[in-house]
Amino acid sequence: MSSNVSGNNVPLLGDRGRKVLIVTYYWPPAGGPGVQRWLKFVKYLPDFGIQPIVYIPKNPTYPLIDEGLQKEVSYSTKILKNNIIEPYAWASVFSKKNTKKISSGIIPDKKKQSALQRLMLWVRGNLFIPDARVLWVRPSVTYLSNYILENKIDTIITTGPPHSLHLIGMELKKRLKVEWIADFRDPWTTIGYHKELKLSAKSQQRHKDMEKAVLNMADKLIVTSPTTKAEFETLTNKPVTVITNGYDVEKVAKEPLDEKFTLAHIGSFLSERNPEILWQSLAELVNENEAFKEKLELKLIGAVSQEVFNTIEKYGLSGYVNNMGYVSHDEAISQQRKSQVLLLVEIDSPDTRCIIPGKLFEYMVSERPILAIGPEGADFAQIIKATNTGVSVTYNEKELLKNAIEGYFVQFTEGGLKSHAIGLQQYSRKNLTGQLVDLLKQS
Repeated sequence: MSSNVSGNNVPLLGDRGRKVLIVTYYWPPAGGPGVQRWLKFVKYLPDFGIQPIVYIPKNPTYPLIDEGLQKEVSYSTKILKNNIIEPYAWASVFSKKNTKKISSGIIPDKKKQSALQRLMLWVRGNLFIPDARVLWVRPSVTYLSNYILENKIDTIITTGPPHSLHLIGMELKKRLKVEWIADFRDPWTTIGYHKELKLSAKSQQRHKDMEKAVLNMADKLIVTSPTTKAEFETLTNKPVTVITNGYDVEKVAKEPLDEKFTLAHIGSFLSERNPEILWQSLAELVNENEAFKEKLELKLIGAVSQEVFNTIEKYGLSGYVNNMGYVSHDEAISQQRKSQVLLLVEIDSPDTRCIIPGKLFEYMVSERPILAIGPEGADFAQIIKATNTGVSVTYNEKELLKNAIEGYFVQFTEGGLKSHAIGLQQYSRKNLTGQLVDLLKQS
């Protein structure tokens, strides 16, 4: 086992600041949405008199890399690193492509899964519980136990997924009686992909038992949506606080809007998020409106499943696709602000009502209207409505969706397409960090 510490020679707050140890897997240069939440909390905690100490893996296997995020980490931030054993690194020897997809959450359609893909999903679900980073738990507990005692840490916070990090917090709580807060960026056993892991009945029960143990041993719980709060409150009497994701002030040069009528989806476009009513509506508008046909462009930024491309082709829309692939966070922000309409799509399932994608908040401050599709009662739909930032429909509201697109196109042709947001300040990263600090002060 090896470990190292960076930032120790530049004390940010000295002994005056309360010390909080944050245990996270995702950290720059990791890309994707998982890194943003605690990167931003760590950025602003010192402004509130809190000294964050961040514990991360030394040799992680990140599915996405964004070197540009390194600049967000202050040189004075104290970082602890410890080696991790990564099963995904082993799996990539057999199939790098499949390993990257599965570790990114892109699970192929059941009917089209290869024997290797089925095996990888079974192994992931049944041999590595709760997830593939579980082998990091024991060495982390050993290392952090000493560090916490030697450095008089006041509070530890674990953030998942991967939810195995909560097992680190639970064991440290048992050993040291330290205050422990568990932060859930996504649910555990009710998250959409959980059902795709080919779990045996025994494995499923182990997940539920672990989840219940974590929820009942943590001193406080943080979640990102009201639905997850309600779900967890049926499993524990520990206090559950909602602190959503949010937006930060991004220093990105302003560029002219796209000349085309661009509908941009930014982020992973999974097989289960394939909104057929969207492709149907666009195909009909292309056939009905010559101007729409000439101006339409589908801008896809991020990993896109083959099933999504196949459905787009089925409706004759392949010629309108601008597939940009994964881009840096800065470039994603730039593309958001240039695009005419921003697409947000969530899986049509009661289990996904609680999912509020982090990109929603960046969408909201882009001044571009949002077009969202999701399940009945989605938490994000309430936010979009309350902030006047776009239109949200369910998978059963095709005509409403088509009318919304047509309405946006009319505004586009008239040169007046823009969102008129209200009440966004509550979702600023600094404001949300203040909410976290209020929770820390309650101990």
